[in-house]
Amino acid sequence: MKATLTVLGSGTSMGVPTIGCDCAVCHSSDPHDRRTRPSVLVEFGGKTVLIDATPDFREQAIREHIRKLDAVLFTHSHADHILGLDDLRPLSFRHKPNKLPLYARPAAADFIRSTFRYIFDGDYKYGGLAQVELKPFDGTINLFGAAFEPIPVIHGETEIDGFRFGSAAYLTDHSSVPETSLAKLQNLDILFLDALRHIPHPTHSTVENSLRIVERLKPRRAFFTHICHDLPHEATNASLPPNVRLSFDGMKLEFEI
Repeated sequence: MKATLTVLGSGTSMGVPTIGCDCAVCHSSDPHDRRTRPSVLVEFGGKTVLIDATPDFREQAIREHIRKLDAVLFTHSHADHILGLDDLRPLSFRHKPNKLPLYARPAAADFIRSTFRYIFDGDYKYGGLAQVELKPFDGTINLFGAAFEPIPVIHGETEIDGFRFGSAAYLTDHSSVPETSLAKLQNLDILFLDALRHIPHPTHSTVENSLRIVERLKPRRAFFTHICHDLPHEATNASLPPNVRLSFDGMKLEFEI
């Protein structure tokens, strides 16, 4: 089945431009250097699946003319991946009398439930609440004829999830990828990897580390995401192999799911 992946955001947790920064990338005139928080949209068979709801979701959804969502997957519960949950409201209302399903591993689901108590605890009596339902997962999520397989990755000292769906995989926020997960990433058309910058970071991959993963897995196309303001788009792409590119906000890719 044909599918389209749209990069909603390609930036790090503080976004690019970063507040108060005077660096060349933050003041760049290249629109590719404007990076909202990291998220992708996957569309197939008339269905739309969001991976992570960032604090920039409203801006991203307006920019990409998102009219509906059928499910939301969360990689983990850090602020830059969940704080757009309230902005799902207008899209969730279209599911009435049903609710928009949100999928997260159990610990992340508990954190999301606690963070957004006013949505989930039933005590908030005012109208306009997001019509959403948390669905903790512990294995492959089957949605609308497609399988979304969780791919555990290490984010500093924490295990979180990426996802493989058909011939594509989306891994963001990882400092390392376990051998057991690398084994699940063979024969890919598209591979997304965290590549924050060149300088090592305790919770994120570098460009060099992610290039080594690409060389090992040999996907047909690889794209880096969760990019900070250390990496100018055009100059960095010029230094990368032909099948590897920095992703950018609004990028669209076709693949088989």
